[in-house]
Amino acid sequence: MNRRHFSSAVLASAAAAATGCTSAQLTRRPDPLLFDPSRYTPQTVEVNGQTLNVRAFENLPVVARPVEPEYQALNLYVPEAYFTGGRIGRFDARTAPIFLPNAVGGYMPARPGTLTKSMSGPAEQTHRVSASAVALSQGYVVAAPGARGRTLQAPDGRWTGKAPAAIVDLKAAVRWLRHNADRLPGNVERIISNGTSAGGALSALLGASGNHPDYEADLRALGAAPGRDDIHAVSAYCPITNLAHADEAYEWQFDGLREYRNVSISMLDFRVQRQEVVAQLNDAQLALSAEMRANFAAYVNSLKLQAVDGTPLMLQADGRGSLRDHVAALLLASARRALAAGQDVAATPWLQMQGGQVIAVDFSAYARAVGRMKGQPAFDGFALETGENQLFGDSTTDKRHFTAWSSRHSQVPGATVADAATVKAIDAMQQLMDPRSTVAPHWRIRHGAVDRDTSLAVPALLAAAARRRGGSVDLALPWARPHSGDYDLDELFAWTMSSAGA
Repeated sequence: MNRRHFSSAVLASAAAAATGCTSAQLTRRPDPLLFDPSRYTPQTVEVNGQTLNVRAFENLPVVARPVEPEYQALNLYVPEAYFTGGRIGRFDARTAPIFLPNAVGGYMPARPGTLTKSMSGPAEQTHRVSASAVALSQGYVVAAPGARGRTLQAPDGRWTGKAPAAIVDLKAAVRWLRHNADRLPGNVERIISNGTSAGGALSALLGASGNHPDYEADLRALGAAPGRDDIHAVSAYCPITNLAHADEAYEWQFDGLREYRNVSISMLDFRVQRQEVVAQLNDAQLALSAEMRANFAAYVNSLKLQAVDGTPLMLQADGRGSLRDHVAALLLASARRALAAGQDVAATPWLQMQGGQVIAVDFSAYARAVGRMKGQPAFDGFALETGENQLFGDSTTDKRHFTAWSSRHSQVPGATVADAATVKAIDAMQQLMDPRSTVAPHWRIRHGAVDRDTSLAVPALLAAAARRRGGSVDLALPWARPHSGDYDLDELFAWTMSSAGA
């Protein structure tokens, strides 16, 4: 059909034609996942002094049998011009890419994003102009899905948001878009996901696990639309992924460092209180750290991944090797970009300067200068104290271990371990290793150069694994950037326009 003009009447007729039913039959047998173009509210967004009229279709259910309806939904924002045959820049209603930002942080539950809130990252992260507003201003359709998270509990006491609930919900949203491809503006073959931290991990996982059969039973149980859930491109900021080996990677990066400085977050009189906690690893913990570093080397070597130039990414038992050199080279490139942009990097203690130019990185000095943020283990806590332990609970258990290592050293009597299938289902790295997945062809990964929430090896290995599956990957460690996202929106959308073929 001609999709250049999207009036309500045309869309209603398309719905009937797509199902082989008359309008009267559709009324008698309604499809709970059918997009209704008549139910919207007009909104406006302002970007760079320009005002754009938008139709907002909010709280659209993406599954027929939701467990948590307020999270298993999607907010759809479409430029008004696409309903009147208009264009925005190079796009019209038929060609507009679909920007899919999730608002997940810390693997917590996230409602569908709106245009007035930050569309990616932890709840306390705010931006004056959201990524979604910028996307709309450039002619994208925005589909902002919600997702269940680790703290959700039903009235009967069952936990409803444990792994892999969040990625199942995001896949359901992608299927909903394809289910309604002939009923709404936007090109479902140009879906671009975006997320930060745990949301970045889920964005990467969405791109790594397209159409994988492991999720089919969960999707069917929820009444998700049948069909494909692969996407075109991934934007992942500081992804907290590869959780099966993230503890080992953390010990590898911060080898030998005793002191760690974390931020304790609590509530006082309904106000968030943050307090720095300084602690030390003891001798026994340092001994465990050395074992974990050696385990990480064995894991890295088993992957048989390569750098862009074909160099095998390997590690020796002492933590040295080509992967370490590769990560140091990423830091070197970050410093050089900062210097070329006019930033003063000369006082950075882990950089070697000569003639006003950056010539080398001392990776050990880098780790000391940046400092360790998390205790040991960083993710699968021996006392089940981390958010990731809660993520890997099940319907009857709030917290579980998810690595054999921490299970062996558990300080909680009777603690159980998540099964391998559940761990894999939430892990972009393991999905990239599985040939049954359809992998997104385009990847953009950003991890701040001073981000200490996970090891720099995590995004480096993720990028290498995506490349091996045929992905075009843009990986960088932005200078002086801590754990955060959506900080370079001009660059992000320039990438989507060119590298991602939007």
